[in-house]
Amino acid sequence: MTTRPQIRSGRIALVGSDTEESRLALDSLAERYGNAPPEEADVIVALGGDGLMLQTLHRFMNSGLPIYGMNRGSVGFLMNEYKEEDLLARLGAADVTTIHPLFLQAVDQSGGHHTARAINEVSLLRQTYQAAKLRISVDGRQRLEELICDGCLIATPAGSTAYNLSAHGPILPISAPLLALTPISAFRPRRWRGALLPNRAVVDIEVLEPGKRPVSAAADHTEIRNVAKVSVQEDTGSSCIMMFDQEHGWDERILSEMFRY
Repeated sequence: MTTRPQIRSGRIALVGSDTEESRLALDSLAERYGNAPPEEADVIVALGGDGLMLQTLHRFMNSGLPIYGMNRGSVGFLMNEYKEEDLLARLGAADVTTIHPLFLQAVDQSGGHHTARAINEVSLLRQTYQAAKLRISVDGRQRLEELICDGCLIATPAGSTAYNLSAHGPILPISAPLLALTPISAFRPRRWRGALLPNRAVVDIEVLEPGKRPVSAAADHTEIRNVAKVSVQEDTGSSCIMMFDQEHGWDERILSEMFRY
């Protein structure tokens, strides 16, 4: 869903990565526009790369505060162009998109229970030289009895241009009510390329032979080792708010990626 931001007080909170480039940008913007505490701000301005943006989105999840990123990193797909001039006007004119993260529930080999949320993707990855063996069910119905692979991932539209794209998964428009289920280096069935699922789907993955073929699960920056089974679904009760300049909004970025290759 895309709307317009509500910049009432003109107060912004600045956050940045640990790089010198980000620190210099933060100091310069703070001198020009101020740097309010997040609880007093209308918007968070994040200075760094995509990693910093993901950290900021997790930090302010469910706060109702929109996050506007400016690229001071290396990739910057989630970021806007860095410009110091007319920042308040840019914020007031920006498109605002609300996204929902994935919710991961995992049980490890010792019976421990874990939860985490992911804005980009939940991935399962082999931990040793041996391929993983996974059994995949969707909404309680077994769909793939055995997938032999390096791993697999479930990506949101927001994350479909990240690891999912590198694993040859499909790019999803940001407003598409879909999730991408994508194998990573599948050995058997070799020709399986994954599936597009409705965003209301619940994906259950069981690790076969977990002692011999250990698997880890990662939700963005959170990793859980030696998982035995996981369940993944969209968390409609949680949300993050992102802001993009109108002339280079998220829909346009994703459409450009579709025709880049």
